[in-house]
Amino acid sequence: QVQLVESGGGLVQAGDSLRLSCTASGRTFSSYAMGWFRQAPGKERGFVAAITRSGGSTSYGDSVKGRFTISRDNAKNTVYLQMNSLKPEDTAVYYCAGRYYGDSSRSPSDYRYWGQGTQVTVSS
Repeated sequence: QVQLVESGGGLVQAGDSLRLSCTASGRTFSSYAMGWFRQAPGKERGFVAAITRSGGSTSYGDSVKGRFTISRDNAKNTVYLQMNSLKPEDTAVYYCAGRYYGDSSRSPSDYRYWGQGTQVTVSS
């Protein structure tokens, strides 16, 4: 089992940047495909980005493509989400998720392990 802890959220202005981190403890981090999801009030949890176990392949939701970058450092048991050119519509609770020995996926139901979430608020 792996435990995931997100950090790095906060209140920023439109156009600013923010970097989220998700640190894992427990089993070998490199055995997990990782994803970032977000949930705004009254909305379903939606896909943001995902990365394969090796970090060799990434995928992004259409609304963040070109602005957000997912990366991982398996030596530090950490996955990152670099968010640039933030918009008010990016405001949400951001969650990292892990999938043991699976491919990276856009579907929340494919991930068994979740962090507690970190709030990102973008003011206009």
